[in-house]
Amino acid sequence: MSQHTDELKDSYDVVVIGGGAAGLNGAMMLGRSRRSVAVIDGGQPRNAPADAVHGLFGHDGTPPAELLARGREEVRRYGGHVVDGEVAGAVRTGERFTVTLTDGRAVGARRLLVATGLVDVLPDLAGLRERWGRDVVHCPYCHGWEVRDRAIGILATGPNSVHQALLFRQLSADVTYLTHLSRPEDEQAELMSARGIEIVDGKVAGLEITDDRISGVRLADDTVLPREVVAVGSRMVARAGFLEDLGLKAVEHPSGMGEHIPADPTGRTDVAGIWVAGNVTDLAAQVGASAAAGALAGAQINADLVMAEAQQAVDSRRTTGHDGEHPTAAGGPDGMEPAPRSPSHPAEFWESFYGGDEKPWSGKPNQALVSEVGDLPVPDGGTALDLGCGAGADAIWLAGQGWDVTGVDIARAALDEALAEAAEAGVSERTRWLRRDLNTEFPEGSWDLVAATYLHSPVELAREEVLRRAAAAVAPGGTLVVIGHQGPPSWQPELPAHVHFPTTDEVIAAVVRDGWRVERAETVVVPLTAPDGTAGSRTDNAVRLRRC
Repeated sequence: MSQHTDELKDSYDVVVIGGGAAGLNGAMMLGRSRRSVAVIDGGQPRNAPADAVHGLFGHDGTPPAELLARGREEVRRYGGHVVDGEVAGAVRTGERFTVTLTDGRAVGARRLLVATGLVDVLPDLAGLRERWGRDVVHCPYCHGWEVRDRAIGILATGPNSVHQALLFRQLSADVTYLTHLSRPEDEQAELMSARGIEIVDGKVAGLEITDDRISGVRLADDTVLPREVVAVGSRMVARAGFLEDLGLKAVEHPSGMGEHIPADPTGRTDVAGIWVAGNVTDLAAQVGASAAAGALAGAQINADLVMAEAQQAVDSRRTTGHDGEHPTAAGGPDGMEPAPRSPSHPAEFWESFYGGDEKPWSGKPNQALVSEVGDLPVPDGGTALDLGCGAGADAIWLAGQGWDVTGVDIARAALDEALAEAAEAGVSERTRWLRRDLNTEFPEGSWDLVAATYLHSPVELAREEVLRRAAAAVAPGGTLVVIGHQGPPSWQPELPAHVHFPTTDEVIAAVVRDGWRVERAETVVVPLTAPDGTAGSRTDNAVRLRRC
């Protein structure tokens, strides 16, 4: 398998936990739908001991590691990330999830696809685990052809062992049923006898190994029964303990084969926002079935996000009277024209917003930012970061005050405008412009001033996570300024249930840890003109913090 692993970003549309057939195929479908997706893989595939994958159309005989390596590269081809790591837990905050890894890393997600597979719990018998996937097998469809016509012993562990014996009898005339933990009922014994399957009573004590191959099965009375292959039904237990804090727990499978996470046919679980695919829910699924389930779950997750984003756009229009958020979410004026359309992907939305024929911004800096920053002394060589800079008015004003400014926005159309405006203002040497999706690509470095001015969006934005990264990007002694809405316009007294504008206290609590001083925390009433032309207003807040 390729040793290449991607850097884990802060946030994605979907985090896929588990990088087997189900997880990778689900991630590929999401990537093809232009979703940001990361696969977190613990590197413990169930079929690792096997020499090859069998029964998979077009890939029969492919080594498992080679198949997974191909799958990883296919995910990357569509912009997905594949990250090595083991998940320790996951929690929900509002509509988002935070997944924590055992090494301390954390990542945010709007939806989760869990494809962690299962653990095969084998009988406590010396040597059994070591030979698992070689000459200790369980599935006639996975391994049967490779052990055909050999002497096979069925190590009975439960009622399903009779069915297992009958299936292997199709592949070899020399099959022996070892009762060990489960003696068959009379009718079952008759079936096996009619098929020439010998039944041997008694406990199995161990395996006889000769030249690194099974040569026999030793019973508790020291009798050795010559066998070349041992077939055993494992108890299959879903790898899902990390889901318990989210209200999902593995339960007994109706077949009695083990424990699984229940889901509907599309992989949707009882917990909103979480899908499962592969052996974590379908204990008997082979590689092909797991991959198909992952693809179906990926498509369903994308459809779920599409509908959520469409509803969000409708709610935003009803809340603000237009299709997009207050344009100062990207550095524009206090009023705005409707965006031309409301695409679901953040980059598409803001490209559409800034790429229209009319300019939805005034070219003037936000007065709230001027008020908060105007009295700050600019240190020698002082640097500033403007998050969601839009067409650059705030960044250009900061450069005019003597700051060396980095403006960041998701829309190329906005940055093209900012570049031209900076040249016209004569501050090109003090400005640079970065195109980044702050959900997944926060700029590296530290700055003396970091400004997040009206950093809101009607499409996906992990605002709290972005603000935490913003705080981390402030240099010692530097300043963080956060300005945003605290409530809806006066003509829209109620917000939709899923929309929340934080108070000043909530902003401070979200970003401040030890080593910060609150310099200002203000609530201001901003005069606005309502859609019907009458006077209106909106409540905003402004927070200025100093890093000690």
